Amino acid sequence: MTTQRDWRPSAPLENLKKRARILAEIRAFFSARDVMEVETPLLCAAAATDPHLDSFSSRYPGLHAPEGRDYYLQTSPEFAMKRLLAAGSGPIYQICKAFRNGEAGRRHNPEFTLLEWYRPGFDHYALMDEVETLVDALLATGPARRVSYRELFFGQVGLDPFNLGADKARACLRAHGVHVTLNEAAPDDWLSLILTHIIEPRLGPGAVFVHDFPASQAMLARLSPEDPPLAQRFELYVDGIELANGFHELADADEQRRRFEQDLQQRRRRGLADVPLDEALIAALRHGIPDCAGVALGLDRLLMLAAGADSIAEILSFSIERC
Repeated sequence: MTTQRDWRPSAPLENLKKRARILAEIRAFFSARDVMEVETPLLCAAAATDPHLDSFSSRYPGLHAPEGRDYYLQTSPEFAMKRLLAAGSGPIYQICKAFRNGEAGRRHNPEFTLLEWYRPGFDHYALMDEVETLVDALLATGPARRVSYRELFFGQVGLDPFNLGADKARACLRAHGVHVTLNEAAPDDWLSLILTHIIEPRLGPGAVFVHDFPASQAMLARLSPEDPPLAQRFELYVDGIELANGFHELADADEQRRRFEQDLQQRRRRGLADVPLDEALIAALRHGIPDCAGVALGLDRLLMLAAGADSIAEILSFSIERC
């Protein structure tokens, strides 16, 4: 028996009007700064290797392949935008749909909207300045607080995230009423649990940048020459909601391949689907991209904050339940 879906929008019309106004303001912001708007494919022959992400896939029968070929809906436009940077695009931004399988909830929808932009000549600190200016213009957040990842852990839970064993992490979680059943976990898994379950709810109102992460959480960011090395990246929280993730972008093709292959090894250990890494991105990095910083901002979450909404469904025309 087929369940009848509600045909009506999941968002009130006033929120959809607010969405349209904010999109126009974002485009005006970047136009005033001579940052070019671009579009890149949502469907690609490569997928995100990150073991924490699950890409939607579809088999395409063309391209002279009798058995067909798998294509993937992109979890981010990052790789294609870096190929444009390598081709000499200069500063660029994009407002686009992105897709992550299995992610649904009050702050998640499998199909969502990202605002992503890249600034040649910026490091992650300079890009934080621009993110702060945009978010303040849209949400009136005022000046953002800035705290390093290490300072945040020391200040909130009295622990050094660069020297944290499983016993200390488990004791910290239990002391704050968080009980986990993990017997074996990587250090970053413990850090993530402490961050999401204890620290994030304490960040309070307003905008907060957390920057300079452990090297093991570099993702696609450069590493600093310090000891220990730091990942040159940041995350922005507004009223305790994670809103943006930015990097001083890695430009080393060999290091990028090594990280992709490390991700694939982790996926295999966890029993996750093997996916093709993006050889076109590796080739673009080998050709050369400018020294730059980039950021992905969750536009739906920003709109939730702008509308005072409790759920992402309240600012989407049709949430996953009504598609």
